Amino acid sequence: MFDIAVIGAGPAGFSAAIQARKREKTVLVIGEAGGWLSRAHSIQNYPGFIDISGAELLAKMREQAEAMGAETRPGVVHQILPFGDHFALSLGGDFIEAAKVILCTGAKQPRLLPGESEFLGRGVSYCGTCDGMLYRGKKVAVIAQGPEAVSEANFLSGLCSEVHWFGAPQEGVDPRIVLHGEKPEAILGGMKANALQADGQPFAVDGIFIFREAMALSALLPGIETDGTFIRVDRGMRTTVPGVFAAGDCTGQPLQVSKAVGEGCVAAMSAVAEL
Repeated sequence: MFDIAVIGAGPAGFSAAIQARKREKTVLVIGEAGGWLSRAHSIQNYPGFIDISGAELLAKMREQAEAMGAETRPGVVHQILPFGDHFALSLGGDFIEAAKVILCTGAKQPRLLPGESEFLGRGVSYCGTCDGMLYRGKKVAVIAQGPEAVSEANFLSGLCSEVHWFGAPQEGVDPRIVLHGEKPEAILGGMKANALQADGQPFAVDGIFIFREAMALSALLPGIETDGTFIRVDRGMRTTVPGVFAAGDCTGQPLQVSKAVGEGCVAAMSAVAEL
C-alpha cells in the first residue's frame, strides 16, 4: 500500500513525487520513459537552465525523485478501481494499492476503435497476463501500439492456439505469432466480441487484446469528468473523483514544462493534506 500512486513519468509526475516525498509520504511513479519532452532537442524557457535537452531535464527529475525515495515502475495502468478509502491499480498482472492517485498522463488521448468500449470485458482486454488464461487454446488478435505489446503477445502465444498481430512489426516477436499488415478499424460481435474488422474485412477471433502506451480516460477511470479531452480539476488539482488528482498536460493548456511542474506540486500538496 502506497500513500500516493502517480500515473505518468513526466515532469508533472516527478514534481508530484518530489513534493510528496519531501513530506515523508510513500510514492510510486508508474509510467514508461518517453513522451514529447524526451524528444525535445532544446528547452530554453525552463527556469534554472539556459539550454537543456528534454531527455536530460527529464533524467534529472527522475534522478531527484528516486534519490528522495520515490519508487518507479514501468508499464501502463489499465484500470483504477476505488475500494472505500483507497484505490487498486491494475498494472500488468499485478494490483497496486494506494490511498491517493495523481494522474499525470499527458495530453494525448488514444482514439478508441468502434466497439472497443462496448465489448470491454466481453472479448476485449487490455492485459494479456491478467486475462490470457481465459483464452487458453483459443484464437486471439493483438492490436499492438505500445512497447509492452511484444512481451504481452509472446505470453499469449504460449497459451493460445493462434495469436494474430495487427500493428507495426517489432523485434522479439515470437515466431508462432502471425503478423498482419491490415489496419484495425472496428470490433464486431453480439453478446461478446467475435471479430476484428481490418481493411474492410472481418477477421474471426475468440478474443481481442489491445496494447497501447496509454489508456483512454473512460476506460482508466470511469466517471471522471472532462472538458473535451482534458481532465476537469479545481484549484487544488482535485478531479471529480474523490481521492484522485490530476496535473500537467492532461489538465489542459498551456502545454509547458513549468506549468506541469507547478501543477504536480499543487496536486501532491492537496493529496498529502487529505492523508
